[in-house]
Amino acid sequence: MSPSVAKPDSGANANVERESQCSASEHEDLVGESVALKKPDGHIIDSEAVPPAGDASAERATEDLEALHQAPSGPVYSKFTDRQRKFIVFMVACAGFFSPLSANIYFPALNARSRDLKVSSELINLTLTSYMIFQGLAPTVLGDLGDMTGRRPAYVLGFIIYIGANVGLALQNNYVALLLLRCLQSTGSSGTVALGNGIVADIASSGERGKFMGTAQFGPMAAPALAPVIGGILPQLLGWRWLFWFLTILAVVYMILLLITFPETGRNVVGNGSIPPQGWNMSLLNYLKTRKIEHDDALNRTVSRQEVKAAQAELARKRKLRWPNPLKTIHILLEKDVALLLLYNSLVYTAFYDVTASLPSQFAEIYGFNELQIGLTFIPFGVGCSIASILFGRLTDMNYKRVAKNAGFHIDVKRGDDMRHFPLEKARIQVFIIPLYFGIVAMLCWGWVLERNAPLAAPLVLSLIIGLCLTGSFNVMSTMLVDLYPLSPATATAANNLVRCLMGAAGTAVIIQMIDGMGRGWCFTFIAAVIFFTSPLLWAELRWGPKWREQRRVRVEKQEEEKRAKKAGAEMCKGDVINEKV
Repeated sequence: MSPSVAKPDSGANANVERESQCSASEHEDLVGESVALKKPDGHIIDSEAVPPAGDASAERATEDLEALHQAPSGPVYSKFTDRQRKFIVFMVACAGFFSPLSANIYFPALNARSRDLKVSSELINLTLTSYMIFQGLAPTVLGDLGDMTGRRPAYVLGFIIYIGANVGLALQNNYVALLLLRCLQSTGSSGTVALGNGIVADIASSGERGKFMGTAQFGPMAAPALAPVIGGILPQLLGWRWLFWFLTILAVVYMILLLITFPETGRNVVGNGSIPPQGWNMSLLNYLKTRKIEHDDALNRTVSRQEVKAAQAELARKRKLRWPNPLKTIHILLEKDVALLLLYNSLVYTAFYDVTASLPSQFAEIYGFNELQIGLTFIPFGVGCSIASILFGRLTDMNYKRVAKNAGFHIDVKRGDDMRHFPLEKARIQVFIIPLYFGIVAMLCWGWVLERNAPLAAPLVLSLIIGLCLTGSFNVMSTMLVDLYPLSPATATAANNLVRCLMGAAGTAVIIQMIDGMGRGWCFTFIAAVIFFTSPLLWAELRWGPKWREQRRVRVEKQEEEKRAKKAGAEMCKGDVINEKV
């Protein structure tokens, strides 16, 4: 699903879903709300006008707020042009490249770092585990911040932390500093994936979200192909410290481009893109464009400024700025349909990371490879991941259209779809269920190929299949999660990262011990069996997911009705007091 942006009378609905994703202490999630700008004749030109409390449209606003509403004659879902959206998603893909790049660039050097710092392989693996732990924790803060204040401020904060951590890593020379700074490095970079998914939800409706999500995931998925190669070459040529100087330079260049070109997309800040953000939150290009328009349009400047200021003030009034609350993700985890999806997605993700974390030590032991050769062996794995991001994104949109056609459902990618009676779970899960089982078989074979010390071509081909099938599977599940929580996509993705990264961290912490104790064949047989025998969770999602979504709709609708009644009662009491004084 995507955020509710259909009709002018859907503003009350936006409040309903917002309340469903808030804590009991009235933490409000304002993503997805916007205010109507009006022309002098009173015509609404924004996409999410909020009707007055006494308006009849507010009485009719009882639709599901976790849904999109068809509005064939209404305003568009996003005012950003196709060219702008492509550039935004390109920048999102580049930002998402940093977190897995920082993790995977480290893999070929694991054995060398162990020798240099005179610590065991298990202790060096803890730097991977700690990285993944913070990869799960940090987005719960940055994701909430992005949903609350906008995407750009959260991006800027994350990159400042990331750049500082990389400088520290380049200068440190002991294990404790390495461990702590890797945690800080993960904190700064890991929020980019959650924020990127939020941006895709800002600019793309559910009918075309698959291709945009796939493109946005290309950066994170390309990292396993490029990072190990870089991690193998740079230490050989310049020394291992240049790994972190390289990351610092890349991050500084990206941050400069971000400040100059990247627009704010948060729907609680700019609506569907028709409301300019506050001056401090504008990119340099946006600021210059706004100044030019004001200068050229002297006649309407005063009216336009008043409209913009009124719209910005209304959005600011509805935003409740506070310290980011990482516990907000717990409320998402308590939803039954989301819990099943997150649990299974985390198991697949853990299996994926067990392969990447164990590959350096196993290839060094079996084939006697050095760091550069180990880095090159990651290329097929990364190629599979990169293909998966694009291929499964396209397949997701194709299957969405096919299911909609069979159900007699009209798709409106420009204005959004009414998802209340749409079989969303079917449209998403059908895309990856068969490739998932191929990935499970490939993982089973992977273990026994390594056990038998097979020729190098065999594990390389299997790594490509694992990267393609498992990556495609958890990418589609991540898209589905954004569909379930379109008004808080960054927070929902943070919940996803929290569960899967913590589980993945546990997996990488014990994978070497599992291989040593069980053998390569039985170790990966066990992992494949876990994924296979828990796959009925997906069938449970297909069977009961729509019912759970409907129950959530009824619950949040009731909560909103109670809130409106309470607010109306308070206003009546206030009016009575004023009348008595008069």
